[in-house]
Amino acid sequence: MSLARMGNELRCQCIELHSKFIPPRSIRDVKMTPSGPHCQNTEIIATLKDGREVCLDPTAQWVKIIIQAILDKAQANAEAKR
Repeated sequence: MSLARMGNELRCQCIELHSKFIPPRSIRDVKMTPSGPHCQNTEIIATLKDGREVCLDPTAQWVKIIIQAILDKAQANAEAKR
């Protein structure tokens, strides 16, 4: 569960972490917010196809795989633009 975002919040958005596997076909979008002055935790928020937002546990193995795939894709896109 994530808190509703209001502008540039200076606090953590995730109040509850979800670690149970979610099939990729059920996920529409994934946003990763690194830790910083707003929150000491890295936050990973998945938007599901039904519109719900779910905070994913960054220590869960399946979440690590998704994040690595996102980072690899971003790096490949950056290299393609060179």
